Amino acid sequence: QVQLVESGGGLVQAGGSLRLSCAASGRTFSSYAMGWFRQAPGKERTFVARISHNGGLIYYSDSVKGRFTISRDTAKNTVYLQMNSLKPEDTAVYYCAAGLIGERDSGTYPYWGQGTQVTVSS
Repeated sequence: QVQLVESGGGLVQAGGSLRLSCAASGRTFSSYAMGWFRQAPGKERTFVARISHNGGLIYYSDSVKGRFTISRDTAKNTVYLQMNSLKPEDTAVYYCAAGLIGERDSGTYPYWGQGTQVTVSS
């Protein structure tokens, strides 16, 4: 079992930055790929970024590539999402997820956090 708790969301102006954190419980954090997803009001949850269990393979959605950076700190059992040059269309609830496979498909992640709201004003 893995429990995930996100933090770091908030209200920011367009062009600003936020860093989301996701703290994981359990001693098997280093075994899991970690992903970030987001869900805007009235829309489906979509993939944002993913990092492999050892940090060696990372990929992003086209909409955030070049602006967002995913990273992980195994010693702290934490994964981060640094978000720069934020746009109003980035407004959503952001979720972190853990999975032994953990790819772009949300179905490959059995463990999810409760989400953190990010609001970008224009």
